[in-house]
Amino acid sequence: MNQDGIEKLFTDVQQGNCSVEQAVHALRHMPGQFIKDACIDHHRSLRTGIPEVIYGESKSAAQIVAIAKTFLQQQALFLATRIDPEKANHIRKSCPEITYHTRARMLSCNLQEPDPTRVHGNILILCAGTSDIPVAEEAKITAQALGNPVSTHYDAGVAGLHRLFSQQEAITAASVIIVVAGMEGALPSVVSGICSCPVVAVPTSIGYGTSFGGITALLGMLNSCAPGLAVVNIDNGFGAACHASAINRKNRPESLQDSGSTV
Repeated sequence: MNQDGIEKLFTDVQQGNCSVEQAVHALRHMPGQFIKDACIDHHRSLRTGIPEVIYGESKSAAQIVAIAKTFLQQQALFLATRIDPEKANHIRKSCPEITYHTRARMLSCNLQEPDPTRVHGNILILCAGTSDIPVAEEAKITAQALGNPVSTHYDAGVAGLHRLFSQQEAITAASVIIVVAGMEGALPSVVSGICSCPVVAVPTSIGYGTSFGGITALLGMLNSCAPGLAVVNIDNGFGAACHASAINRKNRPESLQDSGSTV
């Protein structure tokens, strides 16, 4: 349950549209709900602004179904990453309301529409090559699910810089930019050198032998001469979107704001 859901529940109680007993029933699994093989953290969104998201690669379809059903019972945002098509088919047979995003390899349900009133502006996602699109799509779905307006521009690597510079207007207008690149990982440095907003770099595992599965791109980004460039782990589009969303959010969760009291 997110902050909006809690506020609506309390308002319903105050206005007599919901009894105290019904409110207690709605909150009975807060903050955590234990199920087989998992404990669902329903209050994470209230604490951090980012709900619990399921890393699905090493989980079975049955485990993900059980977790998904607890989220759906709460009418909460459900996201799962690293889901292959075969596993997605099994999960959707039990939970047909869930959407599978093929390129992002993600499952989602109860997505909130991007809310421009709660964010500073648009998150722009750039990726160097077509092979990097799956990681960029993971970032896109995650950022949208967290309430951000998102735009994308793909296949804009340093091998043809005219493709990047044709997007200068979008780059200038963005509040945060996520840059996804493999090979030598040079694109984030170039982008960071032509814009004033925060840039989050995502190295991908795309490349030939000496790319070492993305380590070359990762080290290149960490050694960038462009100041202020933030770098996440290899292929971690999800983490990049969470970081970009935290930057783009106008207000922190109220539980983390100064209440005016002193200790």
